[in-house]
Amino acid sequence: MNGAETRYSEANRVLAEREQAIVTVASYTGKGDLENLKQAFVQALDAGMTVNEINEVVIHAYAYCGFPRSLRAIQTLMQVVEERKADGITDVIGRGASIITDNRSRYERGCDVLAEISGVPADAPKAGYAIFAPTIERFLKEHLFADLFERDLLTYRERELTTVSVLAGVGGVEPMFGSHAAICMHLGVTPEQLSAMLNIVEMNLGKTYSEPLRKVLNQLTEKK
Repeated sequence: MNGAETRYSEANRVLAEREQAIVTVASYTGKGDLENLKQAFVQALDAGMTVNEINEVVIHAYAYCGFPRSLRAIQTLMQVVEERKADGITDVIGRGASIITDNRSRYERGCDVLAEISGVPADAPKAGYAIFAPTIERFLKEHLFADLFERDLLTYRERELTTVSVLAGVGGVEPMFGSHAAICMHLGVTPEQLSAMLNIVEMNLGKTYSEPLRKVLNQLTEKK
């Protein structure tokens, strides 16, 4: 068994098929690799994900790689679904996100979601960027952690797995990857599973994308 096969075998052992599909879709979306993203969408559909669930991965990705790559990915998914339909394959669209019934402000809800997924109390002192640019802190709480994370088509764990995979595809954002890898572990994702995620990134995107993040992951696990 060669190195690539060994890494795939490990990823297949510790990550569910659905999680592998999420990692692949998210990392290709982050990089903007539309050609390989087509097969990643097929992989996700074959893994039993609905069209709306896959769409949700790509919608979530825009918060970390921008509208242009997210929209191009959505257009690519549309193309894949249409081509499969022409071949006689009818994919399950699936349900939409549940209606939010919590009447508190989006900022309050976002604060609570972030506290739940990170383990950091909502009333903890704000980070430097939140003091320097309070507008972005409000946007993060209201839009990212309320508007997006409250959509129940993906679990919190799946959203954070999406996040670290998108960041891997974007590249050059090691500090943010570290923060979200820590959140993944707080949500029950093991270091072994994060390593398997990076195996998939390495197989699909190359070592230049995976190796800097392995160093970050190793530093995180050494602290545990």
